[in-house]
Amino acid sequence: MTRPDDDPAGAAGQGQDGDRPAAPAGAGGQGEPPSRCGFVAVVGRPNVGKSTLTNALIGTKLSIVSRKAQTTRHRIHGVLTRGQEQFVFVDTPGFQTRHGGAMNRMMNRVVTQALAEVDVVVHVVEAGKWSEADAQLLPLLPAPGRTILAVSKVDQLKRRDDLFPFVARIAAQHPYAAVVPISAARGYQLDALLAEIGQRLPEGEPMFEADALTDRPLRFIAAELVREKIFRLVGDELPYGCTVVIEQWEEHDKGARIAACVVVERDSHRPILLGTGGSHMKRIATEARQDIAKLLDKPVHLEVYVKVRKGWSEREGALRDLGYE
Repeated sequence: MTRPDDDPAGAAGQGQDGDRPAAPAGAGGQGEPPSRCGFVAVVGRPNVGKSTLTNALIGTKLSIVSRKAQTTRHRIHGVLTRGQEQFVFVDTPGFQTRHGGAMNRMMNRVVTQALAEVDVVVHVVEAGKWSEADAQLLPLLPAPGRTILAVSKVDQLKRRDDLFPFVARIAAQHPYAAVVPISAARGYQLDALLAEIGQRLPEGEPMFEADALTDRPLRFIAAELVREKIFRLVGDELPYGCTVVIEQWEEHDKGARIAACVVVERDSHRPILLGTGGSHMKRIATEARQDIAKLLDKPVHLEVYVKVRKGWSEREGALRDLGYE
């Protein structure tokens, strides 16, 4: 990889073309702690809360969030600079164990590669819920000292006393360097998690400016925001055979004009996306435009339309053409 308090669970742990990044500090002087910088992979089974955690740690929405599994398809590099530490988060897709297909094979390669290349791994599991899908990630986790167990959604546990035996059963299966119960939604224990990660980052100069948020271009984030609205509005009706490509990006001081193409696999998907009288598409475009305007901090004109490209998610060549890794 190229380097460019209340305790709800009763537990404690401590450009014009849209290619400009969304938003190096110097080394510490004498008597200051050394600068640290490294890559951090956030991994776990699908729909366990990885994107919610990454967004909460960075403080802005970079990864799309949906109740549906398989919404994150790319590695998202989110950057957080805090004092002398710079964290480069890699929000990976959920490791797929139930479904085959070219897209899932490609997403699993992304997860495996990220685990091999990063400095620290945060393994996210949901409090009180351990499944075979969680267990199948264990052999892929790196050697002792580099993996932290983040037990998410602890605020949703009905019985506080259930947390300790749950964590003990998981910790017996892998030598985690630390265990931190968290709630990303409530911001609970996120500083404790960052402290555990930070002390394991290698010493080194920052890779990004102190105010950088991601190494992804703005047009990529915009496409993800459109895709999030699709999954939230028609995720139960529309299979995962859709993606979003930004085909036009014109940005100036007073605003931006963007055209987003939603690529689907079947003709029958088009009316689902459009909705009665175009109602679905209007809502998708309106909500995405509002989020993109916040991201750019300027007015946005967003056009969203649909194209059919049959079988694209089952052909690795088509996936690469559409920007998948």
